[in-house]
Amino acid sequence: MIHVAVIGGGYAGMAAAATLAEQRVPVTVFEAAGQLGGRARRVDYRDVALDNGLHILIGAYVETLRLIELVNPAHAQALLRLPLAWHVQDEFHLRAARLPAPLHLLIGLLRADGLSIAEKVSAARFLAALRATRFTLAQDISVELLLKQHSQSEKLRRVLWRPLCVAALNTPPAGASAQVFLNVLRDSLNAGRAASDLVLARVDLSALFPDPAATFVEQRGGKVLRSQRVTAIDPLAAGFEITANNQRANFSHAICAISPHQVNAFLIGITALSEIATTIERLLYQPIHSVWLQYPAPVKLPSSMLGLTRGLVHWVFDRETLCGQRGLVGAVISAAGEHQDLTQEELGLRVHRELQEQVGALPDPLWTRVIAEKRATFACTPGVRRPPQITPLGNFYLAGDYTASDYPATIESAVRSGITCARHILQHA
Repeated sequence: MIHVAVIGGGYAGMAAAATLAEQRVPVTVFEAAGQLGGRARRVDYRDVALDNGLHILIGAYVETLRLIELVNPAHAQALLRLPLAWHVQDEFHLRAARLPAPLHLLIGLLRADGLSIAEKVSAARFLAALRATRFTLAQDISVELLLKQHSQSEKLRRVLWRPLCVAALNTPPAGASAQVFLNVLRDSLNAGRAASDLVLARVDLSALFPDPAATFVEQRGGKVLRSQRVTAIDPLAAGFEITANNQRANFSHAICAISPHQVNAFLIGITALSEIATTIERLLYQPIHSVWLQYPAPVKLPSSMLGLTRGLVHWVFDRETLCGQRGLVGAVISAAGEHQDLTQEELGLRVHRELQEQVGALPDPLWTRVIAEKRATFACTPGVRRPPQITPLGNFYLAGDYTASDYPATIESAVRSGITCARHILQHA
């Protein structure tokens, strides 16, 4: 009899669990924390629902959006879908036209504010050259080198390509995989017009998918066990023995959907998984800092999602516009940098001052909160090796945004990995 254990209740684990539950396959999810979502979860602070990372969805995230619609009855109200708009304060503004792809982007680029005619033509030629090669490189190189090869100006790099690279790959262009970057461009900017839409959450990230997915699983006979830390996964003659909170249970299949820096504690000592363990051990990581500022009055940003280029902050989100949280602003600092040397209080103050300088006069915040994910994503470097979801150990699977994929470490790659594991189980049941 099939009974699947899913270790980890983040987006990858809950995607696997929901896919299995949809087919009425018994599944038990073990989540060490009290809150579902992993690195995309709700954090409660001073009676305010924050997210531990400010994630942007796009229309190309077809599997994530499909599963949200499957499990979340309020999905239409939980998401704000907008045509692509790229707004960098005082420097650049692009809005995609309501036309079929690729005209939507081409016309949007030609109408964009902040670029010279020569720069607009240069960006269009760059995209045309990528289409001619089907967004494929003979050999992976860095994003920075790719931009130089296609004569993209410093202005284009600063306001368009670098922010897009850091937002998608969480890796600075000088060390980021150009091929993975092109995969993102291929499926977002070069696909149907809707693929480039921005899809912004109007609820916290746990309420968007993991919590409704848990209800979906439980309604179909599964279990979602919070505050249940798995301490051992032991292979048996047929299946696995899972130990959590000093309790043991047997399962026919196991999907390990926890962060890569935690996975090897379970893989070490299992001969069939030694090569995968080595691959995971060699991964490097990049941080993401989310800085929350609670102001005493509404803060009117030029747009609900605003790019900044003249300081530490990359993106700012108006949570009052998005979620109705009065006076709350969220700022994102991707990848490594000097901000890591600042205390949380210093970083909160620094972000406030950057907002004042670039957006306008603001009152002092009532409080700031910094949430630092030191190993938020793997470093998406050229040629980086990533482990497969289907392992040499029978009925044992890996799910997570770090596993093999065309995409960088995003919510979509996490969700797709979980679906891949679940579908393999269903196909070989």
